[in-house]
Amino acid sequence: MRVLHFYKTYYPDSLGGIEQVIRQLCNGTGKLGVRNEVLSLSRQPNLQPYELDGTRVHRVPLDFEIASNACSLAAIGALARLAREADVVHYHFPWPFMDLAHFLARIKKPSLVTYHSDIVRQKHLLRLYQPLKHRFLQSVDTIVATSPNYMASSAVLDRYRDKTRVITYGLDRATYPEPSQELVDQWRARVGDKFFLFVGVLRYYKGLHILLDAVEKLDYPVVIVGAGPIEQELKAHAERLGLKHVLFVGALDDPDKVALLKLCYAVAFPSHLRSEAFGISLLEGAMFGKPMISSEIGTGTTYINVDGKTGLVVPPSDPQALGAAMRTLWENPQLAAEMGARAAERYRELFTSEQMAASYSALYQELVRRHAGGLVPAGAGA
Repeated sequence: MRVLHFYKTYYPDSLGGIEQVIRQLCNGTGKLGVRNEVLSLSRQPNLQPYELDGTRVHRVPLDFEIASNACSLAAIGALARLAREADVVHYHFPWPFMDLAHFLARIKKPSLVTYHSDIVRQKHLLRLYQPLKHRFLQSVDTIVATSPNYMASSAVLDRYRDKTRVITYGLDRATYPEPSQELVDQWRARVGDKFFLFVGVLRYYKGLHILLDAVEKLDYPVVIVGAGPIEQELKAHAERLGLKHVLFVGALDDPDKVALLKLCYAVAFPSHLRSEAFGISLLEGAMFGKPMISSEIGTGTTYINVDGKTGLVVPPSDPQALGAAMRTLWENPQLAAEMGARAAERYRELFTSEQMAASYSALYQELVRRHAGGLVPAGAGA
């Protein structure tokens, strides 16, 4: 079984949540006999194919971007060529250029799309994109939603319920490096061993301005790991508020990130918009047995973090409620420890890489059998 994944970015050019999911998916299904390849776009000068964890990665030049929509003329030919050798083509949505490339490359192989998120921000351009989007979603054999919460709250997915199924993300703890005791001690000396931790790309929908407002009148230490387009804006906001107990440490390598995940008291994840469709770093907190605070935005964040069980869930864009939740955990160590233990248990029950890989591997085989039998994809011609 050969599967081709198509997404706009991949390691080492980008380390975002979708890239992490694709990597975990390739690693997990690879153990089940699937031969994975990835096609992505890049601005790097050296675009020779390379191997990453047993997965062949192909990159083509990124020519230009329109409203964050990466485009590449070479990608169309590369997609057509690589798809000819694949048994299944696995797309990762949203990426409007991908939809167009699917048709221009005349893909006829069994296909599925993991629906990572609705398009939330570019509302005016979305109107122009709607016909292409729906034609693409009609044309693929299966759509995969990443949580039952997102399936229930997405108007787009509601239109394709007959061809959509839920497969949640999964992580493999063994792929995370074990930090040395020396590294852990270095971070403990710098940040202490009781602090709230945020990990992620510093983007507009992460709600970090809400977190900063929440701790204006609290003296709980907060460590923010990550870089991104609003980093300087957030630092300026923290400086205006006089937040000496908030530490921005920038983007870190995995050993440093794991050291902080192991050290932290709890994970604060204040994303307030539906652009946060799941929350991989929130799931990492659960995997490391940490209590979590997140917002109810109708997405996978509340599938990971169950209010009152694995952590606390607050209304979005509410600094007072977020601060109150932080106070509850801070002042109740026994409660925090119990929630962290239940978070780890929930991770093991629902969110392991093995479970995700087994579900996708079975779906790949189903799609190949369906095409071999000449069955028309559900929803085709809708």
